[in-house]
Amino acid sequence: MKLKKQVTVCGGAIFCVAVFSLYLMLDRVQHDPARRQSAGNFPRSQISVLQNRIEQLEQLLEENHQIISHIKDSVLELTDTGAISPSGHLPFRSANGSWVLPFDGRPTFLSVKPLDCQFALGRRSQTDLQMLDVYSLLSFDNVDGGVWKQGFEITYEPNEWDDEPLQVFVVPHSHNDPGWIKTFDKYYNDQTQHIFNNMVVKLAEDPRRKFIWSEISFFAKWWESADEHKQAAMRKLILSGQLEMVTGGWVMTDEANAHYFAMIDQLIEGHQWLEKNLGVIPRSGWAVDPFGHSATMPYLLKRANISSMLIQRVHYSIKKHFAATRSLEFMWRQAWDIESGTDMFCHMMPFYSYDVPHTCGPDPKICCQFDFKRLPGSRVNCPWKVPPRAITDANVAERAGVLLDQYRKKSKLFRSKVLLVPLGDDFRYDKALEWDQQYFNYQKLFDYMNSRPEMHVEAQFATLTDYFSAVYKAKGVAPGTRPPDYPVLSGDFFAYADREDHYWSGYYTSRPFYKNLDRVLESHLRGAEILYSLAVAHARRAGLEGRYPVSDYSLLTDARRNIGLFQHHDAITGTAKENVVIDYGNRLLRSLVGLKRVIINAAHFLVIKNKDIYRFYQTEPFLETDDRRTTQDSLPQRTLIELESTPRYLVLFNPVEQERLCVVTMLVNSARVRVLTEDGQTLPVQLSAQWVSAVEMSGEVYQASFMARLPALGLAVFHLYDSADSPMTLRSDTLLRIPGRGQSIRGLDPLPVRSQTVDAQPLYIQSQSLSLGFSGTTGLLESIRRKDDPQEVRVQIQFLTYGTRPSKDKSGAYLFLPDGNAKPYSQREAPIVRVVEGPLFAEVVAHYQHFQQTVRIHNVPGIDGLSLDITTMVDIRDQNNKELAMRLVTDIQSGDTFYTDLNGFQIQPRRYFQKLPLQANFYPMPAMAYIQDSQYRLTLHTAQALGVSSLASGQLEVILDRRLMQDDNRGLGQGLKDNKRTANRFRLLLERRSNSGKPAGSYARVTNILNKIIAGILGAGPEEPVDSRPVSFPSLLSHMTSTILNHEVLALPVLSRKHGVPPMRTFAPLAGTLPCDFHLLNLRSIQSQVNESPGRKMCVSIDFTCCETDEDLEFIMKKKNGHTFLWSGGFIVGMFGGGFIFSGIYLVSCHFFFQQDAYSPSPYTALLLHRLGLDCGLEAQNPGFNCSTTQGQVSVLGGKTTFTKNTLYVCVYMYVCMCVCIYIYIEYIQFIQLYI
Repeated sequence: MKLKKQVTVCGGAIFCVAVFSLYLMLDRVQHDPARRQSAGNFPRSQISVLQNRIEQLEQLLEENHQIISHIKDSVLELTDTGAISPSGHLPFRSANGSWVLPFDGRPTFLSVKPLDCQFALGRRSQTDLQMLDVYSLLSFDNVDGGVWKQGFEITYEPNEWDDEPLQVFVVPHSHNDPGWIKTFDKYYNDQTQHIFNNMVVKLAEDPRRKFIWSEISFFAKWWESADEHKQAAMRKLILSGQLEMVTGGWVMTDEANAHYFAMIDQLIEGHQWLEKNLGVIPRSGWAVDPFGHSATMPYLLKRANISSMLIQRVHYSIKKHFAATRSLEFMWRQAWDIESGTDMFCHMMPFYSYDVPHTCGPDPKICCQFDFKRLPGSRVNCPWKVPPRAITDANVAERAGVLLDQYRKKSKLFRSKVLLVPLGDDFRYDKALEWDQQYFNYQKLFDYMNSRPEMHVEAQFATLTDYFSAVYKAKGVAPGTRPPDYPVLSGDFFAYADREDHYWSGYYTSRPFYKNLDRVLESHLRGAEILYSLAVAHARRAGLEGRYPVSDYSLLTDARRNIGLFQHHDAITGTAKENVVIDYGNRLLRSLVGLKRVIINAAHFLVIKNKDIYRFYQTEPFLETDDRRTTQDSLPQRTLIELESTPRYLVLFNPVEQERLCVVTMLVNSARVRVLTEDGQTLPVQLSAQWVSAVEMSGEVYQASFMARLPALGLAVFHLYDSADSPMTLRSDTLLRIPGRGQSIRGLDPLPVRSQTVDAQPLYIQSQSLSLGFSGTTGLLESIRRKDDPQEVRVQIQFLTYGTRPSKDKSGAYLFLPDGNAKPYSQREAPIVRVVEGPLFAEVVAHYQHFQQTVRIHNVPGIDGLSLDITTMVDIRDQNNKELAMRLVTDIQSGDTFYTDLNGFQIQPRRYFQKLPLQANFYPMPAMAYIQDSQYRLTLHTAQALGVSSLASGQLEVILDRRLMQDDNRGLGQGLKDNKRTANRFRLLLERRSNSGKPAGSYARVTNILNKIIAGILGAGPEEPVDSRPVSFPSLLSHMTSTILNHEVLALPVLSRKHGVPPMRTFAPLAGTLPCDFHLLNLRSIQSQVNESPGRKMCVSIDFTCCETDEDLEFIMKKKNGHTFLWSGGFIVGMFGGGFIFSGIYLVSCHFFFQQDAYSPSPYTALLLHRLGLDCGLEAQNPGFNCSTTQGQVSVLGGKTTFTKNTLYVCVYMYVCMCVCIYIYIEYIQFIQLYI
């Protein structure tokens, strides 16, 4: 009671002083006539000072409010539960039957600065085209447009180009899939290597010839096998501008299922390869084959210093509309950008495909006649039955006139008299003959056109950047800037349809096993990168670089490239042939094994207390991996720890940038398990059965779960014993509900099991944060109640199946063509339902014929205990033409609006359109989807990309797996019949909206006054309702939930050793906390440079800044002792020898010249940070660790040499910026801006 009084008095005093100060300030302003008269011309500097003071006061009030709130919560919690359990430090059951854990003595707080919430509440992006509005406007009819079936008739006047001739840029290209019908290596051996070999010769024959290339994975493979003469010839072509590298990624990435971590990583890998080997940096983006386009891609390309981009696969009705309004070229702006800093100039190809028949103009019958690979005698012909004719002196005039007519008609769809005409198709130019056929015949046409002034045309071969440069020049603007009157667009281009109602929304889920495996690899790659970078830096500092396996870098390189390869738009999409999928799977498995090796080697070095005794032996690993996969298509088998009376040691790696309080479950061979922390504290353990089947438990293996608090990006050491004295080990209570009376169930000592027949009586499990209700008959979730909310919310899980159409076109790997609405999943017998309850977790497991769903809640404070952990094991291998869906049915009044993420990077609002078929309303969900109303938001977080929709108000539906027996006529030539037993993992988070997003009571009134003052000075308009905005953000809790789902704790048992285990200690690289609205995307060691003198060290500047302006992120840089760098808050990120350069950027493409080994690291490390956009209108929850935000300010400190100029970047409105910091190991300190 005394503590409560002290809190009340202190809080009240602070609040009164703050309010009185505000009153005096406002009173002074109000009664100053001079100030009132000059209010309209208020000096900007004084406005800034006043705003800063208001912000400081608002922050003080917010922090005071939050501190009082958290202290009050802590006092109430201690009062409600009792400070000490009846058994001292044992968990115990409270009067209501829930388990209460002993207080761990670590009070935590959450403090979010008010201005860190303003971005989500700010003004909307000012655009001419918002894609949700475009969808509302269009009728999506499919009227026959004549020769341009999906368009309309195009007419023109012959004299339109008399004053300004038409400039035609013909861009030869060859689209090479790194795996689809053939494997990557098979394609390379059969076709791609011949394209490069011919390219070197044929482009050199005539300097007027041009070509573009995009897939660096293929190019790098050719380069490694090419002799010096070919390399020199290729380099000359690139430097002369005849050959252009476009986009520069390792692959042409899929944009629906790919996570932005992997999209960035494959872009870095490609750009670094180009810069390191060729000294070039791409300037234009080229994406002709991804099946729909994400708004994330232009943002990443913009950050990679690319100024223009091209896209192709967009819904045919959108193309028609944009063509009719001449909006096919636009500035693509991020929906959250209120200015123009993210604008990317984008060209949308207008017609059906990127092949030659659909690129010269609107009539494919005519355009096909100018694809000279199809000349008579070729194995490829024109479907329209009119073959090409070789160009001769006799026919050149007629042929040029026909082609120019198509060029002119196509140009009428654009706003400039500059025309782009791609010339290529899949795996084109693999034979020398085609090079001759295309270039000779087109050059004759160009020569004729250009020599006839009356034709008013200038035609030439070109690269993509040649075209974009001509557009900018014609419009009188700098590259990458908006030409006058060109529209600004925000939004994305999903779902894609190429004809009729054929929506490519099936591939959002196709082959979910590999979509999940991809994300497992990404998490392991990130963890391995972080630990490797830290371990190498520490080894260098300790002078032990010779002992540490630095050669593990080659494993990182292979993993980067294999994961990058899998981002290809026929790999992660699940749209390749079965043998190609196996090849991808083997590559991923090989990389997973390699990454686990990197992790255990780095962890070994970092946890050894005395580095002088460290030794690395390849054949004698110090640690085991957390799990194993026997084949590329098998599920992981967790490592069993065999306990002894002497301690077994366990190292836990937390790959998250924040401290983590979580439940860790290990498999052990003894029920007498005891777990101790590094300092000898015994932890409570929940002992549970390991189930062999739905009704049979193992008598030799047990699950031992304990709560662990792990340092950010750190390694914690625990001791496990087989101990007869294990008072802290508590058994789970298990109930089995079985249909009928035919099965006898018995438990095994010491884990008894209760059983009963299925009935309609509902089931309940609870934790300190949540109470869940389940159907007694189905065993599936029915309701959620948060303990801080008296209202129970209906959240019902249902399973359904879709079939496919009975005739004509059917669903396949790409297309989703259902036979109507989904039908409820049913089976003859009721499911077996298992209920497990204990002090650390409770779960309900429902066993069905084709799936098994586990819903678990953790009884711990913080992030891990605030959401439902859901695993759905799916096996539909005995089904034909069926798709299994999981639907959430709630009483949330979401209407026709729902939200999905784009690549895990941003949120895109969606709308269910009745005018579109069911399959058109499904969208990709790489990371999360949610529905909301004025009271609640329900978010489904996913650990694998899947297709999602909301087909009715209050519903959210996800497709879990699809088995289809036929091809869908998009080139694959087979169905989806290689299904695997797949574990789909989710987190389900129910959040309650605060009172209109504002705190209650007097604090709310003061905050409202402050917001009105700021709005009045800055002229801001009224706030829009949340649901009317074209942009939305997850809450801080939601961001963190996604992070812990996708980056699990890795458990690394120490192998038993004959001579004992050397002393170990916890490794905590951060001495403080990173602001919790930052996500550390990666800590990436940079590859050393080859082909240059080994002593040269430099970095090339390519004009990149962090966020939008030079005021976007504050970095204070110094040098201290030549070894450490610190961030504000005093935490040490790592130890790096020598000096360093720090720069806030987005992606890395630096010129590094070091060792003569392409698979060894340089002393350079890239730190990629992503600042998160937050919706603060949802009630804040204590995350279980100290969490605060800093308005985007992060101070970096070094040592005794101080930079002459501190560079200041303060992120205010750009909350989704990604900043990359480069630390360079060089002798002299200088400040350089780095770019990709």
